[in-house]
Amino acid sequence: MMINFTLWLTVCFGGKFRQKRTIALGTGSGSDAGFRGDNFTMKSCQPRLFNEDKMAQQTPLYEQHTLCGARMVDFHGWMMPLHYGSQIDEHHAVRTDAGMFDVSHMTIVDLRGSRTREFLRYLLANDVAKLTKSGKALYSGMLNASGGVIDDLIVYYFTEDFFRLVVNSATREKDLSWITQHAEPFGIDITVRDDLSMIAVQGPNAQAKAATLFNDAQRQAVEGMKPFFGVQAGDLFIATTGYTGEAGYEIALPNEKAADFWRALVEAGVKPCGLGARDTLRLEAGMNLYGQEMDETISPLAANMGWTIAWEPADRDFIGREALEVQREHGTEKLVGLVMTEKGVLRNELPVRFTDAQGNQHEGIITSGTFSPTLGYSIALARVPEGIGETAIVQIRNREMPVKVTKPVFVRNGKAVA
Repeated sequence: MMINFTLWLTVCFGGKFRQKRTIALGTGSGSDAGFRGDNFTMKSCQPRLFNEDKMAQQTPLYEQHTLCGARMVDFHGWMMPLHYGSQIDEHHAVRTDAGMFDVSHMTIVDLRGSRTREFLRYLLANDVAKLTKSGKALYSGMLNASGGVIDDLIVYYFTEDFFRLVVNSATREKDLSWITQHAEPFGIDITVRDDLSMIAVQGPNAQAKAATLFNDAQRQAVEGMKPFFGVQAGDLFIATTGYTGEAGYEIALPNEKAADFWRALVEAGVKPCGLGARDTLRLEAGMNLYGQEMDETISPLAANMGWTIAWEPADRDFIGREALEVQREHGTEKLVGLVMTEKGVLRNELPVRFTDAQGNQHEGIITSGTFSPTLGYSIALARVPEGIGETAIVQIRNREMPVKVTKPVFVRNGKAVA
């Protein structure tokens, strides 16, 4: 794949690249200078060098991020882009056009064996018996015996003896240990696909722009594909999944082809986006983040994941079922949305106070909060006791701020729903 680097750098820096120079990947002496808007120079486009003994892991797209001026941060042991200059611009690009994220730090796990479906029906709270069409995907929690969430993941069905999991980077080691431990009695062959990178292309124009890179067979393979499906088309695994509340693709491909594919997406007008925009987008969409909305001590019933629990058939035994049934009978806390139109920003761990219909005082806690670039005011997810009404109070710097209580979703397909 031939790449026009002059065009690529122009797109990367929003038209601020003015020198018509061709550069080669991996050249230069390295620099820790970041992108500084109109002060951008070629020096900013050199790969940054770190002490390899102390450096976190790098995805195959690491150099592409530094060439585009990304601010790199350690994210669960991976050097990942926080932003490329403006988190807000990246956020809006996904809501209005097309943006892309390097999600190669996530772990793809292939499971093979004649009892794979049986194994997953035991391992996961959702039921893979629902998966009957090749390529169909399912979102589920993987729980411990107490009903806590070890991880939330996506499972794809291909054939009776071949399923694929995509799990979070923060939970990789414990996930693999848990899966391996419980897979042994079922005779499952487990393959961790560290040979694959993954790029999420998201936004209303994302699928059309990504399709310009596909060959005829790949375009035909994804034509009319519904949400939550995946297909292997040549060397690309293309899935209609995402973490932004927008349409798009998550594309897995061989590591050695990832950089060329990324650059081609830039040329196609897809904006590189970092972790910052990914977080505000997922929060607007009401999507959970592991370690904030859920962890091993939190039930899916208290994390707005009750819909992912397949209670029927009643005789299906899955890990955590007994504990969940007790929680369902006695009740749990719940996850709600909060909206604050007053000046200020709702932040993680702020207390949420309310009075129930009987006059009793209760307190919950914000699990994730931010200023919403799409809506223009502050939003949050909060875990609260049952009985909360339509309003509550959040304490911000010794000030009691009124908030509206909503469903835990704020934006879908670029439109406000809160």
